[in-house]
Amino acid sequence: MSTQRRNIADILPLSPLQEGMLFHSIRDEGPTDLYVRQLAFDLDGEVDRDRLHAAAEALLRRHANLRVGFRHEGLAQPVQVVARSVTVPWRDEDVSGADDVEAAAAELVEADRWARFDLRRPPLVRFTLIRLGGGRSRFLMTHHHILWDGWSSSVLLRELLWLYREGGDDRGLPQVRPFKDYLGWLADRDRDESRRVWRDALAGVESPTLVGPAGGSHTAVVPESVTVTLDADTTRELGRCAREWGVTLNTVVQAAWGLMLSWTTGRTDVVFGATVSGRPAELAGVESMVGLFINTLPVRVSVDPAESLKDLVTRLQREQAQLADHHYAGLADVQRWAGHGELFDTVTVFENYPFDAESLESLFDDVRVAGVEAQSATHYPVYLLAIPGAELTLCVKYQPHVIDPEDAHRYTDALQRILTAITRAPDGPVGRVDLLGADERKRITQGWNDTGVVPVGPGSLVDWFVRQVGETPDAVAVVCGDAEVSYAELNARANRLARVLVERGVGAESFVGVVLPRSVELVVALLAVWKAGGAYVPVDPEYPAERIGYVLGDAAPAVTVTTRALAGVLPAGLSVLVLDDAGTVEACARRDSSDVVVGVPGAGAAYVIYTSGSTGRPKGVVVSRSSVAAYVGYAAGAYADMAGVSLVGTSVAFDLTVTGLFTPLVCGGCVWLAEWASEVRVPAAVVAAGGVSIAKVTPSHLSLGSGPAGGVWPSGTLVTGGEALRGPVLERWRAEHPGVRVVNAYGPTEGTVNCCDFVVEAGEAVGSGAVPIGRPFPHARVYVLDAGLRPVAPGVAGELYIAGAGVARGY
Repeated sequence: MSTQRRNIADILPLSPLQEGMLFHSIRDEGPTDLYVRQLAFDLDGEVDRDRLHAAAEALLRRHANLRVGFRHEGLAQPVQVVARSVTVPWRDEDVSGADDVEAAAAELVEADRWARFDLRRPPLVRFTLIRLGGGRSRFLMTHHHILWDGWSSSVLLRELLWLYREGGDDRGLPQVRPFKDYLGWLADRDRDESRRVWRDALAGVESPTLVGPAGGSHTAVVPESVTVTLDADTTRELGRCAREWGVTLNTVVQAAWGLMLSWTTGRTDVVFGATVSGRPAELAGVESMVGLFINTLPVRVSVDPAESLKDLVTRLQREQAQLADHHYAGLADVQRWAGHGELFDTVTVFENYPFDAESLESLFDDVRVAGVEAQSATHYPVYLLAIPGAELTLCVKYQPHVIDPEDAHRYTDALQRILTAITRAPDGPVGRVDLLGADERKRITQGWNDTGVVPVGPGSLVDWFVRQVGETPDAVAVVCGDAEVSYAELNARANRLARVLVERGVGAESFVGVVLPRSVELVVALLAVWKAGGAYVPVDPEYPAERIGYVLGDAAPAVTVTTRALAGVLPAGLSVLVLDDAGTVEACARRDSSDVVVGVPGAGAAYVIYTSGSTGRPKGVVVSRSSVAAYVGYAAGAYADMAGVSLVGTSVAFDLTVTGLFTPLVCGGCVWLAEWASEVRVPAAVVAAGGVSIAKVTPSHLSLGSGPAGGVWPSGTLVTGGEALRGPVLERWRAEHPGVRVVNAYGPTEGTVNCCDFVVEAGEAVGSGAVPIGRPFPHARVYVLDAGLRPVAPGVAGELYIAGAGVARGY
């Protein structure tokens, strides 16, 4: 320090907040200082420069805090060193002759605001008097926030103006209670009790609540801001609610901020920071002390969509009251006690300092305080400044390199809606508060679901297949190993089996179990079930016996189609139709091969797919015929390569197979039922057709290397589905198949195969994360909703809800 040792008055420890702020300032490598605060007030009247300088000098003599510097190099713990005397840092500026006086003054103010302090050299405060001309002046008092808080600013400003009037004579002012008295009080606190209280308050917080990236930069930048003001009526109603409920207006604002964070982060348990005065009531005279008492501490808001707004606010007040005796704890300690290095990156500040600018006018005969403005910055990406008054002002300040202006406006809009809802419907549930603007709601719910209409012809999927039979009767429809079948033969065999099924009692809403190996007979059976009016229940013969038994027992099929080799693995008591039994073969041969006509409405069941289920037990999902038709109709138009050869290598018990199995059969394509094996002979019919044009697989298959059938991959389109597709996985595969168009499809079984897709054209780059799921199909609508079933804002996590023609029965 430049101050000589004989001028050192005292060496004091740091408060927890000072220590954290000191290290933030030390490690800040930006061109500005995050913790420089500036108080600027305009004066009307001729200001006596020498008297004002004397007042500033007397202020530094009165308060040790204004003469503090900090030592930290080579010390186990940093300390604050109080100099006995310092020179007043003072600048005189005159812009009265400038072409644009206000612009010239603003430039000086801004430059002063962002000039750094050397924490080792007291005083960490400076004064600037700017002459504007015409008897007007602007006076700046700029300091490092480590010295004092906003409450202290009010005390110091009043004293400064008093001293100006008295020519620097402070005998009329009360004696100063030193800040070290507070440090003594701080040393007597029961930190073990505070540790227990804060741990209990934050128990169960799984991760920090962040609106910016985790571990974000502390680089200081000039914050931008969005300011809104509630009208007087709403402000008055908020005050009335607060009084009647026995809460503070600050708590009401904090509850609104918590709800806004919950909505924008997609979480029901959020944490943010809030400033507290930090002035203990038991310390006499604390309200007139000068120093850094203010503290930033976590506020936790758990959100139950069914809880009323009033109950949320009053509960938050009770929870915060239990922490009041422990507001002295440093944030770093609290976060460590909670088991987190970081808990939040947004902060609320409720400005209720005891400051009345109008009352200052009585201190002068010839000078009037015309306006006061405070400026500060923070390393947090977002902080809310709430300023009470006849109209409550809400100012969201944000770091533009972290937060988009659109998000900042969304925060203030949501706050206004929440606070308005508190006054109008305090007993209404939290989950009913609408936080979207009309335009944004329309964009999310309608605009993003406006995907056009793909024309789907009349009739059912079976009708479309029959029509295709008439157009291409001799074309190869299905190939499996050495077996192949034409459209006409496939249709005839399905018609004969359908008649046998009808005779066994199958009709509309009948479930038919299908336990067959990959074969032409499998496709015949599935079509036959539909032609008979029933719904097929596919069971993979390679499933464990326990799962086979559970699925068939739960579905209770009217009949189960299987083979002699597989009949033995089926549970006892089933009605079974064995396809390769001599009697069944003969019965089918005697039946008419003409088309079976069974009237089944579109809402009739088409198939039942058993998923793993949220409970761990298989769950049957019943999909209607109209839903399958809507999906296949879309796929036939969207995936033109279905008119070629479709490679199907997955189990028919997995609804992913629906795409590649049925879509080609309604648009003249050929289905190749292939095994996923390293050595598979490509059938002659596939070779003659020019090879595989399209296949649908799970993303995991892309890493298997060999390909779905002896290394054969499609040359036209690859559709993935069933799990998340990662960019790096796709890029490695595309390096060997650069000309293939990739479609990343998404959808649960309950949405009929898929409801969204995202197309990656050949040569188009993808990112390193997950490949998007794209836009909804024309027959589907998708919404991202929060726990209260409200649409979330763009970019916010939520649950995906599906509507439209693809939704399975019962949903």
